[in-house]
Amino acid sequence: MALTIAEFQRVRESRVKLVPPRPLTFDEFAEMFNEDENVELVDSTVVRKTAAQLEHEDLFGWLHALLWNYVEATGQGITLGSRAAVQIHAYRGRLPDLLFVRWARRSIVKQKGICGAPDLVVEIISPTDKPSDIIALEADYRTIGVREIWLIDLPKKQVKVLRKRRKGYDEKVLTEGALVSDVIEGFWLRVEWLFAVKRPKFLDVLKELLRETERKAKQ
Repeated sequence: MALTIAEFQRVRESRVKLVPPRPLTFDEFAEMFNEDENVELVDSTVVRKTAAQLEHEDLFGWLHALLWNYVEATGQGITLGSRAAVQIHAYRGRLPDLLFVRWARRSIVKQKGICGAPDLVVEIISPTDKPSDIIALEADYRTIGVREIWLIDLPKKQVKVLRKRRKGYDEKVLTEGALVSDVIEGFWLRVEWLFAVKRPKFLDVLKELLRETERKAKQ
């Protein structure tokens, strides 16, 4: 559906940038900045990301533990979190909160970053994230062809799910119900858990997911 100008927001934004004396490449960026520095490479300029709030970190820790352990237990691929740089092009790189790469494509995972499109990217959006930055982030992941993108919006309490199809992406916004991954076999969770004050213990969810996976394998 085509956008209209009336749908656009007028916002004022500012970000801290480290401007190099010449265009910085992704390879140079990956070499110069270590995994403890919360920065991204955006159009050859190093942009410092806003410090994460407690709500963001709490959800990240729960989701990372659940996703990493499920993928490890089922042997489906590689899960990385928050400090793995993804190359968008020679002068641009992103640090998604979480990403997953299938074993069949593990060659894209390099020592200094991910040189290719992950199968799944998860971004947790906080109140401090700027609207234009979120749009640019989504555009970057679409550009390289990430198969599945989850944008978990904490302020709006919704998840925007994008799935790559032959022509473009299917989009769905979920506020409740099951969020089922297309790329990680057997992995799902309830949207309500992501925004709950008290989530179920990740070990309880993990055990149930693994029981379901085992039952299906025996059928």
